[in-house]
Amino acid sequence: MALPNKVKTLLDNAQHLGDLKDCANYFYKWLSNEFSKQPVRNLINSRAEFIDRLLIKLFNDTGLARYPELALIAVGGYGRGELHPYSDIDFLLLVNDTPNAEMTSALEEFVTLLWDLNLEIGHSVRTHAQVLEQKQEDVHFTTCLLESRLICGNHVEFERLRSHIVETPIWKSDDFFIAKINEQQVRHRKCHGTAYNLEPNIKENPGGLRDVQTIFWVAKKHFHAETLEELINHGYLTHEEYQELLECLENLWNIRFALHLAAGRCENRLLFDYQPHAAEILGFGSEGKASVERMMKRLFRIMSRVREMNQMLLSYFEQSILPDQSEQIAVSLDDNFERIGNKISVKNPSVFFRREQLLVLFEHIADHPEITNIEPSTIRTMRQVRRRLLGDLQDYAGCRDAFLRLLKHPNGMGRAFTLMHKHGLIAAYLPQWRNIFGQMQFDLFHAYTVDEHTHKLINNIYLYTDKEQKKDFPLCSEIITRMDKPELLYLAAIFHDIAKGRGGDHSELGAVDALAFCKVHGFTNSDARLVSWLVENHLLMSVTAQRKDINDPDVIAEFASVVKNERQLDYLYCLTVADIRATNDNLWNDWKNTLLRELYLHSQHALRLGLENPMDMRDQIRDKKKQAKQRLINLEFNEENIDAIWSRLKANYFTAFSEQQISWHSEHLLKINDLNAPCVVVGEQAMHGGTQVFVYSPYNANLFSKLLTIIGSKKAQIQHAQVMTTKDNSVVYNFVILEVSGNPMSSSRAKSIRRGLEVILKDPKKKIRTKKNRSQRFKDFNIKPKVIVRPHARADRNLIEIQAIDIPGLLTKIAEVFQANSLHIHAARITTVGERAEDFFVISNTDYQALAEEHKAALQRDLMKKLNAETE
Repeated sequence: MALPNKVKTLLDNAQHLGDLKDCANYFYKWLSNEFSKQPVRNLINSRAEFIDRLLIKLFNDTGLARYPELALIAVGGYGRGELHPYSDIDFLLLVNDTPNAEMTSALEEFVTLLWDLNLEIGHSVRTHAQVLEQKQEDVHFTTCLLESRLICGNHVEFERLRSHIVETPIWKSDDFFIAKINEQQVRHRKCHGTAYNLEPNIKENPGGLRDVQTIFWVAKKHFHAETLEELINHGYLTHEEYQELLECLENLWNIRFALHLAAGRCENRLLFDYQPHAAEILGFGSEGKASVERMMKRLFRIMSRVREMNQMLLSYFEQSILPDQSEQIAVSLDDNFERIGNKISVKNPSVFFRREQLLVLFEHIADHPEITNIEPSTIRTMRQVRRRLLGDLQDYAGCRDAFLRLLKHPNGMGRAFTLMHKHGLIAAYLPQWRNIFGQMQFDLFHAYTVDEHTHKLINNIYLYTDKEQKKDFPLCSEIITRMDKPELLYLAAIFHDIAKGRGGDHSELGAVDALAFCKVHGFTNSDARLVSWLVENHLLMSVTAQRKDINDPDVIAEFASVVKNERQLDYLYCLTVADIRATNDNLWNDWKNTLLRELYLHSQHALRLGLENPMDMRDQIRDKKKQAKQRLINLEFNEENIDAIWSRLKANYFTAFSEQQISWHSEHLLKINDLNAPCVVVGEQAMHGGTQVFVYSPYNANLFSKLLTIIGSKKAQIQHAQVMTTKDNSVVYNFVILEVSGNPMSSSRAKSIRRGLEVILKDPKKKIRTKKNRSQRFKDFNIKPKVIVRPHARADRNLIEIQAIDIPGLLTKIAEVFQANSLHIHAARITTVGERAEDFFVISNTDYQALAEEHKAALQRDLMKKLNAETE
């Protein structure tokens, strides 16, 4: 569709900058209004046409048309005639010689006017020789020139430049191809090698627009193709594949166009901030999360198709452009398959009429580590067969047998499973997998789609068998080495999130699916029950470690009673570690590693004692004191002085802390002369996976809030807090803190935090200035605060669970309410799950008793009022 006549008239009649701005504003409103009415291709072509007319007008108005040797050339996406609403406008001003002062002045005026119109431009002024010199050094610049288009000016110079771009020996086809392949590999690595990041870059992600453009660039350079359609005549694309590629491209354009409108600027990352608005613009609805998930599911499925076609076509191109590298001797694998170089290929496309051969192909990949990919014609055949399947592959007995062989194969869940996932064979085998394919979760906790998260989890488990992983995950590596049936762990991984998006409890629904799968595939009842149990309880260990006091024997006894035996504990531990690591690249840290390992070891000990013989708390205290005292004596502290310090502490102190923490606390208390004065220590080396902050002070009701505020003002994340009074009415605080990155504090950061705490301990009445700023990143996450007051295992305590958006200073606000309600805080467990804070506090009233019903109601009301006020 051509530009509307009104835009042309406004542009032609514009006399000054204000007229041009009015014209541009009218055009952008028209562009936005037309998005729902006509194909996106028309609109991106219309914007390129509008910019063409604008540049020609300014070219004439600034006097540049007086210079016949000058050529104004569109390059890059603008050169293709494709401009999204706020895309950069890249152009080259080609001159015969270095511009004189008069031309330079006109060029500067031309560019300044474009800036004044708030256009994002990328421009350069070059002579023919300078262009060729830069072209020789810069493949990106060469690529931009491949898509060049004359806007106005010297036609002869432009044609001469085009002939050099395509025909010059600089950047021959083979060099250009290798450079673009390397460029794509680097780009994919930056996106973690997956198309399924939950905030994908529409251009740069695997399966994004750049993958389509790379196909076109190579075709244009090597085959001199002007359109993708020409690849049909060259034998690289079928008509169906060409139509599919166009459909995918159109969908990617639609989403990018909507993203620009939602962001109001040039933006290629589909951030959470823009997803709800973009989904609404695209017609997916205005329900927020549900609309976003529908939009993203379509996007991820499109990207998967683009990525597969990109791989197939570039492999075909490699055979033509680099024949010497591509010609490999075929090595027969069996009657149906052969290896050509590092790729597996079918000998006869009809082999897949026997459906189990689709899985046998991946068995060969597991058998032969030198096979890293699939030959392009085999990919094409697989794609065709996959689309014509009637029913699921698991319906065929031969396929079930092949799948079980792969599941039990030592290398089956490595590269073989990755390629099955990449090429849609898992979805073709397992109907439930199709439901989670491209299924996103609109939160800041999960970084990947459900299927990609599961794929990463399986890969993490597989890596436990790698010798290199033993130093990082020694316990998991040890467990999986002695595990009798690791295939059951892989099955639990496949099914752990498979019911997400259906509604209801995904763990319970997934457990039912897993049990049914095991029965169909001939697993014994005991093995089937184990897989189902793991799926149903896959969150149990993570929740227990992060939300409960794992030093409490009652907590361990309760957890062990659910786990029941060491075999299930082994499987659950390996699954949990792999699950957390696969959720978000920034989620795993030494603190979580330590929590899970200690929970595993405590539970293992409890199970070995027997559930009917739980560890006695007095025995636990005795063991800790013995080990801690020996450490202190080794540091040449007097035993009587140690006992004097410990006589001030209650029994719950010795159950709450490890012997390492007890000796560390005691060491510093023994070094001070006056125990009535405050003592603050911030560990300069990590302990139990985090930086430990220890404060011993005379009791002050306001102090907990102040300490939280100081730590928060230093941009440290509090992972855990313990608070307990001593026999002489002093108070012990112990915090575990981390950097925002999840790492323990450096020595300099630890000293800075200690100084801040010392200041407030010397003057508890000192006011602390804090910034109140809620991140705009959370504005689309509508999480309503929740406050639940529960009974505690101790009759004189209450457990409070608080869920809210993770705003800055949240803990301080909570502590202020506790203070106003005259509460004692005995312990706190701080958990941040993406944008959501889940905090647990053990509290009592001013008389160290559990709260009365009216006090519970008042506290709940006060907390809700504060949290609602802070999150509005």
